[in-house]
Amino acid sequence: MDHEHLMSAQTSAAQTTTVITGGGSGIGKATALLFAKLNSRVFVGDLAFNEATVGEFAAVGITAVTCDVRLTEHISRLIQQAFDSTGRLDVLVNNAGVGLVKQISDVTEKEWDNVLDTNLKAAFFGCKAAVAIMSQQDSGGSIVNVASNAGLLPRAHDPVYSISKMALVALTRSLALCHSPQRIRVNCVCPGPVQNTQLIAENFEGCDDHQQVVQQLISASPLANAWGRMVTPEEIAETIAYLASDSAQMVTGTSIAIDGGKSLGVPPQRNV
Repeated sequence: MDHEHLMSAQTSAAQTTTVITGGGSGIGKATALLFAKLNSRVFVGDLAFNEATVGEFAAVGITAVTCDVRLTEHISRLIQQAFDSTGRLDVLVNNAGVGLVKQISDVTEKEWDNVLDTNLKAAFFGCKAAVAIMSQQDSGGSIVNVASNAGLLPRAHDPVYSISKMALVALTRSLALCHSPQRIRVNCVCPGPVQNTQLIAENFEGCDDHQQVVQQLISASPLANAWGRMVTPEEIAETIAYLASDSAQMVTGTSIAIDGGKSLGVPPQRNV
């Protein structure tokens, strides 16, 4: 996919500025590296960065900022730092997220707050800070929220996570409608199981046979099962780059499922 338009008419040849939360690993890291390759000035917030990632980011000009997205002042500071450093804000990717596999009877208030604060509140206040800047720019801007296929249909094993992601899809549509007059586009991607991410790693806890878990995750998505693999972080990053590009200038309020067909329904049990 050609994303060169990311740097074209929308910014009148000016270099773009991108902020990504939860960018120290997985989808966020892949997105940061792709946007840097596309010549955007990238600012990444995360709770912590390992030394190798910091070195990798520094080599391509990515700024790593320690940020707890549950704290609104941290989000505002990250976005303000990007704006103060470059004089603009073109793209915000609300990627930070946590999972919770528990039934409602076992969920504590602290766990509820952690999931909703990370997955929903952080995105809302990230959007609030971004809109304040983007609305003053003739070019507007693009916000991409990273939701989940759990935001498209309920899942029996993680109701709190599903609630947070369904609300994030609703937030995406609402803000897209509210801020189109300012040329601010708001979209979201809804990944299925993505390999090499912290959320997937949580599935391996207490399990001796990692490959069996991987196969179960693959089997839940008909197209993933057909290809024999999970979605990659790079595939999600490519879609985010498209949504942020001028090629998607008329795309807003969308929820793109990148889940191997998992959100379509019950998969077929045999080839048809």
